Amino acid sequence: MVNIRHPLLLKLEYAFETKSYLVFITEFCSGGELFFNLKKITKMSEEHAKYYFMEICLGIESLHNNNVIYRDIKPENILLDNDGHVKIADFGLSKPNMEYNDMAYSFCGSPEYMPPEMLLKVGHSYPIDYYCLGALLYEVVTGLPPFYAKSSE
Repeated sequence: MVNIRHPLLLKLEYAFETKSYLVFITEFCSGGELFFNLKKITKMSEEHAKYYFMEICLGIESLHNNNVIYRDIKPENILLDNDGHVKIADFGLSKPNMEYNDMAYSFCGSPEYMPPEMLLKVGHSYPIDYYCLGALLYEVVTGLPPFYAKSSE
């Protein structure tokens, strides 16, 4: 977060450590989470979905251009600023310093958005973010994540 500056990525203003905590001070996003906004309206029109989707794509492109795989695209991690623009937040699962052909093997993220290669533990790279982008787009247009079930069995 310190090294990458992009208008669609949440800006880290300051960070410090206390005896018990690591504290991040970030810019304020008065529009709240995309998740909260989506729950109020259930699903978005294609026009609104396209607007947010394109901004998220541009933010992810910036991360990829800086050798970072995001790995946690979901409505809870997309904030909206005062003007209604996207701010991608929560870089806790991001994988930095990834070359194009490198593979990561961590099992992380939200089950609703996990791509098959992560579930199969065969290694993943930049395409994981594209899979998650597709899952996010599906959810904002339909109101439910893909492969949604009331039971996890």
